[in-house]
Order: sequence, then C-alpha cells, then structure tokens
Amino acid sequence: MNPQSNDQQTGSGLHVRIIDGRKIVFDGEDFLNDFFDWSESLFEILASECGLTRITDQHWQVVRFMREFYAYHGRAPLNRRLRKGTGLSVMQIEKLFPGGVKHGARRLSGLPNPKTCN
Repeated sequence: MNPQSNDQQTGSGLHVRIIDGRKIVFDGEDFLNDFFDWSESLFEILASECGLTRITDQHWQVVRFMREFYAYHGRAPLNRRLRKGTGLSVMQIEKLFPGGVKHGARRLSGLPNPKTCN
C-alpha cells in the first residue's frame, strides 16, 4: 500500500497527508507543520520520495544532530555548529541530501521551513 493514501488541502497553504495511518500536516513546500509529527519511519518514507534510496549512518548522524539541536535551542543550527556537531563539512552534507541542507536535510529532519522562522 502506498504510504501516501490521501492528500488534502486546508486552504491556508497547508496540506494534510495520511502516511503510515497518521495525518501529517505539511506546508506548501512540504516541510512539516509540527516538529513533533516527525518519526524515523516518516523520514525514511519522505527520503525515498525525494530520491534518497540509500540511507547511511551519515544521514542519520545529520538528522539526529539537527533534531537534537532544534529541540534544545528552538532553531536550526548554523553551518558552523552543523559542521562541529556532525564532523562533516557543509559540502558533504549538501551532497548527502537531495535539496542540500535547507531543503533536504532540514526538511527531512522535520525542522520548520526556513521561510517561516523568525
């Protein structure tokens, strides 16, 4: 069964998808509307949809660091913190994720859309 069985517009630029039996709200650029809707299985489904077919330990390292940093600080890590926290260069991270850091790693990690952050 296709994990995306339903896609509904809400009228506010948000849309709802049913994934793994859960209603998940996304913004117009497919960023999660709620940080707490994220799960490892959701990450794997979204990664597959964007063409990331092989998830490595480096992917998980980046995703877990970004989520932990956001949960503690309430914002995404800047590049310097991302490099230090993962031990990877920004270029390495850009190559790991379709869409790079902002529209790949950040989106797949369940962090808010950079356009909506203050």
